[in-house]
Amino acid sequence: MNGPVNPREGEQYRPPVSNGASTRGYSQGPGYGTAPARPPRNGFGTAALVLGLLALVLCWTIVGGVVFGILAVIFGLLGRARAKRGEATNGGVSLTGVVLGIIGLLVAIGLVVLGASLMNTPAGQNYTQCLQQSGGDRTKMQQCLSEFSDQVRGR
Repeated sequence: MNGPVNPREGEQYRPPVSNGASTRGYSQGPGYGTAPARPPRNGFGTAALVLGLLALVLCWTIVGGVVFGILAVIFGLLGRARAKRGEATNGGVSLTGVVLGIIGLLVAIGLVVLGASLMNTPAGQNYTQCLQQSGGDRTKMQQCLSEFSDQVRGR
């Protein structure tokens, strides 16, 4: 005997086999109050994560840091709202996308402010004037850049 034994009869117990039909001849229909299960809608959270990673990696560009960062925050907040309503299962991924988007956005804004402040110094103004006078010559442009970096470093 391979299965559990019915203690009353001494025979092997076999669970009843169901083929979808009741033993009384009635077919089994869907239960009352059960709605068909919908798959979770995790698109916003996934998009927020991807855009947040792009914002962080490309934060040195305006498009990468600012645009991708803003989009990551928007999609992440939408994904978190879906997760709170029970329509999505990736609330943590959405939150990660929001955080990465904010970090990428802040780094990009910081780099823009740093660049603008450097260009408003006397060294930056000299660099701009030198570039305008170079006439597109690569060697002169490279010389302007080396002079600018020397001035910024204090040499």
